[in-house]
Amino acid sequence: VAMETVSLEHQIQSVQRHIAFLKKEQMELLHDLHLEILRLQKHCSELTHDLEMKELEARQQDVLDRELEEKCRAMEAQLQEKEKDNLELRKELQHKETLVAALRSSLRSKERRFLEELKRRSHR
Repeated sequence: VAMETVSLEHQIQSVQRHIAFLKKEQMELLHDLHLEILRLQKHCSELTHDLEMKELEARQQDVLDRELEEKCRAMEAQLQEKEKDNLELRKELQHKETLVAALRSSLRSKERRFLEELKRRSHR
């Protein structure tokens, strides 16, 4: 009976040591898991911040793109207006060149008549 009691006490002590060892291992594992959770939460926060910054930059770029598109449309409209003005000015210039040519022709004709009249008068 005494031998069995000693053997049972040894088994109880062995089981208690195993339980203590398992508790210690479980505490270490829980501690490591908590550290990993904290690391992952920090990483998630950093990624969320990066994503928010990229979204903000994308929205700002969209605003800039829209502003540039509006400016381009305005410049294209101005260019069309200037091209229209230039076309009108070219037509006006062409008309005036035609008038100048007609006036030169008329002037040459009058000059010839004047010279002919001058010759006739000088012969008299």
